[in-house]
Amino acid sequence: MIGSMDTLGQLYKPAHDEAARQRFVGVLKGYANGSLEQQLDARYESVLRPAFAATRGQAAPSNRDEARPLFESDPLYQLWGSMVYASQGLMWQTVGTTCRRIGPSFEARAASLRSAPRGSLTLNPALEVPQPIAQVQIHRQPGGYFHESHSQDLHAALIYFGTLELYRAAKGLTANAPVGEPGIGRFIAQVIKRRYPNLKPRRILDLGCGPGTETVAYQEAFPDAEVHGLDLSAPFVRFGHAWAEERGLAMHFRQADAQASGYPDGHFDLIVSHILFHETWHDVAPRIFAEARRILAPGGVFLNADVPYQPSRMPIPKQVTNDWQVRNNGEPFWTGFADTDVPALLRGAGFAPEQIVAEYEPLGAGHYYFFGAGPAAAVSS
Repeated sequence: MIGSMDTLGQLYKPAHDEAARQRFVGVLKGYANGSLEQQLDARYESVLRPAFAATRGQAAPSNRDEARPLFESDPLYQLWGSMVYASQGLMWQTVGTTCRRIGPSFEARAASLRSAPRGSLTLNPALEVPQPIAQVQIHRQPGGYFHESHSQDLHAALIYFGTLELYRAAKGLTANAPVGEPGIGRFIAQVIKRRYPNLKPRRILDLGCGPGTETVAYQEAFPDAEVHGLDLSAPFVRFGHAWAEERGLAMHFRQADAQASGYPDGHFDLIVSHILFHETWHDVAPRIFAEARRILAPGGVFLNADVPYQPSRMPIPKQVTNDWQVRNNGEPFWTGFADTDVPALLRGAGFAPEQIVAEYEPLGAGHYYFFGAGPAAAVSS
């Protein structure tokens, strides 16, 4: 039975042993993707690149395809791949234990929040998820984003949410912050406000909103706006709707395809997305851009944040390890996105060249890739 004070955030609380296992996975992932990758970088410079030069008469591989055979025979690279693969499986296993335990209470709480909604939830049981996305378990998530075993099933969204919490805990971001803190959404909102200080959106759309926890940041940033979240996954938008309702926010969530959103022409003054396009097949991206232009109001802003892994920015070892993720670890669209000429796609969708943005914004020790289009008077970073 759910107590009256049990919120969705309070319900997501790993038990002692569950939390210990998840901390171990976080440390293991941090080592594999941090220190061990740095060792691999050093090995490339000291051993692999000189070996390539000696046998090929060329100073260094020019791209990931030339470099891949060099790495695949190296024991340190093999260790790195084994550790990354194992840690990904352990992540889903340990977070899944928590989510299966709390799932019934979590779903019951979410259902109770739908009894007198402030916002809206629009589901489409007949929606056909496009191929090949429908068949892919992105990030190797068991069952993928679309699995449902009953009409109120939230497991696909809950376990995804749980992995975000694992990463946040591993980075030390949860000590003084509530569960589900929308840090990236707030970062994106800050970038929007700095780049487009005159923007006063009436309606905002978060494309590929996932479980909606970041979507609430746009309502915080623009409290007078009507905020919508759209995703292909029914469990995700059900989760997002409940998350917003519990916070007293009248937000609107819709299960739909971003290629054919169902919204009227010119409906939104601001359209955003976060890591949507590196999880989207490259043939689909142009149609999403065209749909965004159709539903974007004159003078509106279309801005997306995604991974900054374009090959021109990446040293050879990082190109190779990213390629490994595509081939082995549930990131099948990653390099397709990284290789895409995004400004060309935006021009092809009808956005004016002087309005197009394709730049990098610093975040911590790294960057995010921001791309889209908006008023030509946008403030430069």
